Amino acid sequence: MKRIGLMGLALLAAAQLLSSCKKDFLDEDPKSLYTPQTVLTDSLGFEAAMGGLQSVVREQYTRSDEQGLLGMMQLGTDVAIPGQIQGAEIPYYNYNLLNSQDVAASVMWSWAYRTINNCNQIIQGAAAAPGTLRQGYKDRISGEARFYRAYAYNFLATLWGDVPLITQPVTTPRTDFTRTPIAEVNSLIISDLTAAIPNLYVASRAASGRITKGAAQQLLGEVYLRTNQPALAEAQLQAVVNGGQYSLIRARYGVKSTQPGDYFADMFIVGNQRRNQGNTELIWGIEQQLLVPGATTSAQQRRMWVPAYYNVNGMLLADSLGGRGIGRMRLSNWVDYRLYAAQDMRNSKYNLKRRFYYNNPAVPALYGRRVTGLTGSDTIFFITPYTTKWNQFDPTDTFGFGTIKDLTMMRLGETYLLLAEAQLNQNKLSEAATSINMLRTRAQAAQVTASQMTLDFILDERARELIGEEQRRLTLIRTGTLIDRVTRLNPAPVLGLTTKHLLLPIPQSTIDLNVGATLGQNPGY
Repeated sequence: MKRIGLMGLALLAAAQLLSSCKKDFLDEDPKSLYTPQTVLTDSLGFEAAMGGLQSVVREQYTRSDEQGLLGMMQLGTDVAIPGQIQGAEIPYYNYNLLNSQDVAASVMWSWAYRTINNCNQIIQGAAAAPGTLRQGYKDRISGEARFYRAYAYNFLATLWGDVPLITQPVTTPRTDFTRTPIAEVNSLIISDLTAAIPNLYVASRAASGRITKGAAQQLLGEVYLRTNQPALAEAQLQAVVNGGQYSLIRARYGVKSTQPGDYFADMFIVGNQRRNQGNTELIWGIEQQLLVPGATTSAQQRRMWVPAYYNVNGMLLADSLGGRGIGRMRLSNWVDYRLYAAQDMRNSKYNLKRRFYYNNPAVPALYGRRVTGLTGSDTIFFITPYTTKWNQFDPTDTFGFGTIKDLTMMRLGETYLLLAEAQLNQNKLSEAATSINMLRTRAQAAQVTASQMTLDFILDERARELIGEEQRRLTLIRTGTLIDRVTRLNPAPVLGLTTKHLLLPIPQSTIDLNVGATLGQNPGY
């Protein structure tokens, strides 16, 4: 893979986002790739710019160049172990191999700064747009860009700590970046979200796929938790819970509501994932099923999470089994055998697939029998329990390279978990238990009491509720629990984990290109 440093990648999207097709393609026009070629003066220009920004944001979790990339957020944590590995994910469970040349860290760093530069273009453009453009529209489009900028900087601050703070579009090559103290980065994130919230639509007014007030409030609540301001976090999260825009799914709905299943599983079925499809719980989703121009369809979630069961004699690809997975990772034994109570709906056969049956009628001796006692097969990624959230199958495309399911980035289930964490951190144990019991009641699981409220319990509940959705590394780094939980709950496949791995390495290519100033490396790399 071509590895480009911050100076190139942070700016590439600006040219792609703001390019123009007005001239004949044969005309010579040797503008720099760093030069915007469209002026943002009307709503059409801003909507095109926002479409480009959304396309870049989507690439965070929809790349296929490094097919194991998604594993960096799950492997080497408490919830997953490696299966059929690809490469980019290996240093995230064998930490001895994690260094400044790491591919996954470089991809994610570059993605964040490409996102930020696109945001800066829109924010600056909105501030300079003519008076003929309605002020309310300018404020709203700027608010969406500020949300995405805050999201990208929160990602960077969580995983890297001090990072370069760039608030203006970079339109010429720069080689003099320096790291900004994390306190200043946090201040920008909070300022962006605080400015955005009053200008964003509530969910009932927002167009499908657009950022809403609730999404910004939830992100701000999470940032306040990361920066140890739980009372402020609670206020933002209560605003989401009590704002009348979202409600937990508690009844069957949607395209398969008359078929066997349950209402928790309904949220993750194609045709049910969006608010306009009945998903009242969704706060922010990245839409994949009908992509904007230029967006990718190469997301690898299904291939990561669904096992390669079809490699077992007597098994065929099937919609009921999730389609064609590769099993690049599997759930940890802690998740498989110790996390869920039997009656918990999130542990039902519709949500966590544990039993397989031979489904190939061409092998009559096996057909209909349960798959057990395999020999000669690697059951780490052929037959293993897995979350059904990424099940997807198109009989006209049995190879199924890309995942077309929407990405659920925020939903109300997580809001209650963040709220419980904020309440716990203020020693409001009864209130925290009440927030957790909202989810456990929905899941038909046993109620919990104030005496059970600990950070570990809440992190367990996050895994029950958000497995396959949550980027687990981000949560464990944010809460300072990565080493403890890996050591206790998933030690076997994890090698070399130390405190230095609580921050990722800054890509060496970025440091080497930054010849005009010192861009220091994180300790130990």
